[in-house]
Amino acid sequence: MKVAVMTDSAAYLKPAEVQRYHINILPIPIIWGDETLLDMVDIGQEQFYDRLRTDPVLPTSSQPSIGQVEAIVTKLVAAGYEALIAPVISSGISSFYDNLKAYADRETRLKIYPFDTHITCAGTAYSAMLAGKMAQAGEQPEKILAALAELRETTGVYFEVDDLSHLRRTGRLSNASSFVAGLLKIKPILTIDINAKGKGQITAIAKERQAKRAFEWISAHFAEAIADKDYPIRCTIFDANAPEVKAEWLAEFTKRFPQVKFETSIIGPVIGVHTGEKAMSMIWARDWETI
Repeated sequence: MKVAVMTDSAAYLKPAEVQRYHINILPIPIIWGDETLLDMVDIGQEQFYDRLRTDPVLPTSSQPSIGQVEAIVTKLVAAGYEALIAPVISSGISSFYDNLKAYADRETRLKIYPFDTHITCAGTAYSAMLAGKMAQAGEQPEKILAALAELRETTGVYFEVDDLSHLRRTGRLSNASSFVAGLLKIKPILTIDINAKGKGQITAIAKERQAKRAFEWISAHFAEAIADKDYPIRCTIFDANAPEVKAEWLAEFTKRFPQVKFETSIIGPVIGVHTGEKAMSMIWARDWETI
């Protein structure tokens, strides 16, 4: 069976990764006033945060249309593909996964296998590249899905934001009402309950008064999270237009955890709608190249 892979733009895969693993990308729309802008197509990271800083109108995110999916499916069918593995953004953040499942049930030209990654950014990227690697090796959809589920079970994330206003505004913070009091000059630390009942909802779990103390909290809890793991760890450090801080995090984490494979990515426009500028994050999992 000839198997294709599709994910959304919030994975923020690099062009070389897309090409190497033959991954089809669905750009997620951003609604900004009267404009509809496609993530990383019509607007990139720096342009997005420059505008977010100055525009009195604030953006919201939408989801890829089923028409966009149909266009990719039509192309894949013409190329002889019989199945499509689709690891996508968490259903706790977007309703796209549920809509994709509904479309998959009525699409007859090829079999679509939606997969809820329960995360976004690098976490979704890991799943997409693992699926692409396995599809190129000739693995069947059921085996690929089982590997994605195994990878998801090993995935964790911590991130910090300058403030919670964007997450509150867009309704993406599950415990906003219980956490927002007294957050002036506080660095909120958040996570995503990837394998809990929330299925990928964003939750605030700690708060520190300085960025350095927030970093130390994240470093200590990351150490605890990977301490007993008997498999190789890959970790991606990524930023919402804070490249200098990202470089500092990368240098420090590489020094503290030499056994971990570190790399970098970005919090691009569609996720930046919810985090705001200067957010910092790290996502880790079993190194997908070893699965």
